[in-house]
Amino acid sequence: MPEPGKGRGTPAKSARRRARELALQGLYQWLMSREDSGAIQAHLADTPGFEKADAGHFEALLHGAIGAADELDELIAPNLDRKVAELSPVEHGVLMLAAFELSRMPEIPYRVVINEAVELAKTYGGTDGYKYVNGVLDRVAARLRPHEATSRG
Repeated sequence: MPEPGKGRGTPAKSARRRARELALQGLYQWLMSREDSGAIQAHLADTPGFEKADAGHFEALLHGAIGAADELDELIAPNLDRKVAELSPVEHGVLMLAAFELSRMPEIPYRVVINEAVELAKTYGGTDGYKYVNGVLDRVAARLRPHEATSRG
């Protein structure tokens, strides 16, 4: 997976953002190899900056999304213009992470989940992949959190 751009003058990353980045890297690896999530976690623990991540959130995202992969794909699939298997691994991983947070972590506002997913897609995905991710997640959020998604102000 490509490294994010350096020297952009972006502010320091939050521990949660770092956890999401690492979980995305782990999901990318899992999507490519179907390796055991424990082995992926062990490999990622050697990543520079790993200690700056919210460890609990990282573990919940990585193991939770892998464990619920089929269910998450079922949540995502009706909102796609192609088959899940045709998604880039980065976009697929971002959508899985966000769908997991939307479905399992109601304490995180849906706007935060979508914004974080869009940022991940901008950093790691293709040129306009973030627009696609945003559109898909808007529809997923409307289905999973209708009250929250319709009360936008």
